Amino acid sequence: MQRLIVATRNANKVREIRALLEGLPLEVTSLLELPPSPPVEEDQPTYAGNAMKKAAAVRAAAGTAGAIVIADDSGLEVEALGGLPGVHAARFAGPAADDTANNRLLLEKMSGLSPEKRAAEFRCAVAILFPDGRTELVEESCSGKIAELLQGRRGFGYDPLFIYEPAGLTFAEMGAEAKNRVSHRGKALRRVRLLIAGWLEG
Repeated sequence: MQRLIVATRNANKVREIRALLEGLPLEVTSLLELPPSPPVEEDQPTYAGNAMKKAAAVRAAAGTAGAIVIADDSGLEVEALGGLPGVHAARFAGPAADDTANNRLLLEKMSGLSPEKRAAEFRCAVAILFPDGRTELVEESCSGKIAELLQGRRGFGYDPLFIYEPAGLTFAEMGAEAKNRVSHRGKALRRVRLLIAGWLEG
């Protein structure tokens, strides 16, 4: 069984990634199961840069030899806000902000905007570091619009505000399986799955 480390402490992300990699001969762990280490400062200007930085930091840590390491960075880009919150999506309302604070600030900044001016896009980059030194980077996106109020109780982050228009529902209303079929991270991880499967068959 090949060990794979997900470079995150976000339990929701780990759950999504485990579901999307299910069936591969992998022992999936995350930073939640590894010894505590200083957080990696996500100070790169792009999702790809942050993903690569996080993956490299985990690769350099003790106890990771022989493991595949994957790291993702995701963000929400709102057209009317000039692309904000972007790479700062998780810290939109401040360094210690939680999902509630971030969603509240986004709603405040978009107050009064018509549906035509609420276009948004989720973006995701996933870095893969293989034990033999091979490196891969996958990027995907998902278009939608921002709701005028929180809708749905499932999901995390901006899911209660992001409407996937073909379904007419927010990600938080769709549920994990339906969301993973169309989301930025779901699309990226399906490509990641193929790359890992190919490497395992080697």
